Amino acid sequence: MQTHKAKRVEITIEAVMQSRLTDALKKAGVTGYTVLPVLGGSGRSGEWSRAGQVSRASGMVQVICIIRPERLDGLLEGAFAVVERHIGVVSVTDCDVLRAERF
Repeated sequence: MQTHKAKRVEITIEAVMQSRLTDALKKAGVTGYTVLPVLGGSGRSGEWSRAGQVSRASGMVQVICIIRPERLDGLLEGAFAVVERHIGVVSVTDCDVLRAERF
């Protein structure tokens, strides 16, 4: 089966910023993403959990996008405009997809 190269972008951000982030992604031409709740973790400030309320809202979420490599820069510019002044992590990995026309 033939696969096609793509980029997987994972953005972990405060839940209160989710709609601002997804609006920025849509503006950058991203047509699909998945939002997951983040239960806890550990970072520069130490361990935290959703029960411990890392922010003034309901913790953190992770937004995952799979896109064509040529669309990566636009996505990162839009995402960074939201993430740069807030708690957040952005990671990019290479991946392969089966149906390239969906991305």
